[in-house]
Amino acid sequence: MKHRDIIDKMTLEEKAAFLSGKNVWQTRDYSRLGLPSIFCSDGPHGIRKQAGAGDHLGLNASLPATCFPTAATVANSWDERLGEELGEALGEEAAAQEVNVLLGPGLNMKRSPLCGRNFEYFSEDPYLAGKMAAAYVKGIQSQGVYACPKHFAVNSQELRRMAMNSVLDERTLREIYLTGFEIAVKEGKAKSIMTSYNEINGTYANENKHLLQEILRKEWGFDGIVITDWGASNDHAAGVAAGSNLEMPAPGLDSAREILRAIEEKTLTEEELDACVDGLLDAVLTLSENAEGKKRTFPETAHHDLARRAAEESAVLLKNTDEILPLKAGCKVAVIGDFAVEPRYQGAGSSMVNPTYLETIEKVIGNYDLQVVGINRGYKRTGEADEAMKKEALDLAAAADIVLYCFGLDELSESEGMDRSHMRIPQNQIELLQSIVQVNENVVGLLSAGASIEMPWHYCCKAILHGYLTGQAGASAMLNILTGKVNPSGRLSETYPLRYEDTPAFRHFPSTQRNSEYRESIYIGYRYYDTSKVRVQYPFGYGLSYTTFMYSDLKVDADGATFTLTNTGKMDGAEVVQLYVGLPNAIVFRPEKELKGFRKVFLKSGESKEVRIDFDDKTFRYWNVKTNGWEVEEGIYQIMVGASVADIRLEGKLQVSGTTDRYPYNPAKLPYYYTGIVQQISDEEFEELLGHPIPSGKWSGDLGINDAICQMYYAKSGLARVIYKVLTTMKKKSEEKGKPDLNILFIYNMPFRGIAKMTGGMVSMEMVEGMVTVVNGHFLKGMKKIIGGFFRNQKANKAYEAKLAEK
Repeated sequence: MKHRDIIDKMTLEEKAAFLSGKNVWQTRDYSRLGLPSIFCSDGPHGIRKQAGAGDHLGLNASLPATCFPTAATVANSWDERLGEELGEALGEEAAAQEVNVLLGPGLNMKRSPLCGRNFEYFSEDPYLAGKMAAAYVKGIQSQGVYACPKHFAVNSQELRRMAMNSVLDERTLREIYLTGFEIAVKEGKAKSIMTSYNEINGTYANENKHLLQEILRKEWGFDGIVITDWGASNDHAAGVAAGSNLEMPAPGLDSAREILRAIEEKTLTEEELDACVDGLLDAVLTLSENAEGKKRTFPETAHHDLARRAAEESAVLLKNTDEILPLKAGCKVAVIGDFAVEPRYQGAGSSMVNPTYLETIEKVIGNYDLQVVGINRGYKRTGEADEAMKKEALDLAAAADIVLYCFGLDELSESEGMDRSHMRIPQNQIELLQSIVQVNENVVGLLSAGASIEMPWHYCCKAILHGYLTGQAGASAMLNILTGKVNPSGRLSETYPLRYEDTPAFRHFPSTQRNSEYRESIYIGYRYYDTSKVRVQYPFGYGLSYTTFMYSDLKVDADGATFTLTNTGKMDGAEVVQLYVGLPNAIVFRPEKELKGFRKVFLKSGESKEVRIDFDDKTFRYWNVKTNGWEVEEGIYQIMVGASVADIRLEGKLQVSGTTDRYPYNPAKLPYYYTGIVQQISDEEFEELLGHPIPSGKWSGDLGINDAICQMYYAKSGLARVIYKVLTTMKKKSEEKGKPDLNILFIYNMPFRGIAKMTGGMVSMEMVEGMVTVVNGHFLKGMKKIIGGFFRNQKANKAYEAKLAEK
């Protein structure tokens, strides 16, 4: 224990209270012990330090900060060095704003395209996500600030995220949902990590000893602090016993009393409490020391330029028929689309950044050698038809050589707190596009969206440049690519299916009532499409360039692969070379190929380079559920190098020795897992994979403190059902306005216990139990508990505060 001297001076009450926040963003400070508080802030792609009252949903204004492209965007760069540079800038801005812990990056797996928060996550591939996250972590922490990768773990949906259970087998957990975090911890040396809201196989992430102790601390050697997501604490004492150091935001002193009761009842030892206190003390003291002497300003212009470069390196050219791009100097262009005037450049919710400056295509296109015949919004962002606006746009399109059509997903489509209901772009945008192509066939589509979409309209565009969510400097980045100042080098970090019904988790996303069953197992994203031979719109790793590249001379040895890459085109440019590994006729079922390495290589026109991609400890491993460890299956592996998962340019073979004596599966009992055709896995086959019966997640009977408020539609109390109807009406009205009310969404999907954890100590767990009693039809009994609990909580809080104030 590093800080036994301080711990010995602390009272039991001080130690218990120390492990919960004192307000929305800060830890508790103790002046008598010389312990300051530290400040946490959201910031996966920009610092969101609120100037006034704090909230975790991005409702109140924050200080100006650089809004960099989102993680989903930067992952398309496949550039770890860029990720580290962005991390350094984020860390510098955090330090300047006196933020000690930056809550990011987010690296949950994109199990389904419909997850509302996919814009904040890197990829459907754990290796790519982990490498990019580790780069961000290194950069952030180089500035004396802790990075906090999130949300640990298996947090794949926004719907009822605080009241759902992810049901999956151990191999899927390890290979898909934990590998990215493993890389961020082992290679990035992350000093903090955030636990997710959900249960994993029936145990909340924040009190899951298998996750936090056995895997995170013992296997991975994590020596930092574990922080709950805001309101993610269920049983605080159980969280401390599992090694969770800090419960956020500010649950009040009822949580501290939970700790004291647990010690008194011997369900928590003082040694376990001291261990968590020691870890948090170390973070507070280290971060406070790191913050001394830091500048309180940051270079806004340089960071804006970095945001532009990140957007340039991350934009993906999906289509370029007749080489319509780059645009010829002086050509006549019509700019159509609401996003050209009011860009969709970031996500919504806790990651909302107040940018230092915001470019728009409308404002910056005049800086380029183009004849702009006009700029027209064309459509209403909120989806309503407007025939007058449409006619103006069509007249403008007819007068131009080329139409730059700016469109994509609006703010309502992607947001924290809600999942998408489909993969389509708003219909009014597509109807306008289909009309434009009737008057001008030279349409260049400029897409803005944070997740994959259906694209049945792609034939309307001669070229499609997808910027994702480009951050504050995205307009000039896109125009630099359109005009040829920059050669596009982004490659998709996720697959674009033809339609949502083709996705592997289609029948099991999001959760059905409480449980979300991960029946697709390891077949997520391209692992499914590639193995099951499902046609897609654009494959994982895909992207076009203004130049061409030739791959040659592959040599494979025991430690890696070497080959030659040549730029055979007329422009300088960068290629993302991708290494995939497969094992034909494997005894242990596996995808046809999996990403195991990548490099972004810049070459001048005509230049050749020898490229080396080394193997690592993850290249050949799989998780053996029989031996409960990582194993290697013996065999002749295919080593594949290419420009995407569907564009393999070079292939080699390598004999690899195995470690497996006991194979984990009986193929006869898992027939569809051995084919990769996993959309309709039976109960029997899923139970065979799990190794136990499928747990019931059905809602029925009385509601409990861990049930969601939106479940009150079947409550026994008429009052509860009325409250449910009122909340539902408010939710629908906010959606009809085109911008979701995140506060309503949060309350709607929150479990009752969250009321105690999110009200700064005003509500105790006893009061919550009273509320649930009312909901279950026992009004008088419940109200007695609520009212009595209120006064008992106030009295207990005052007594506790008095003890903390004692010298």
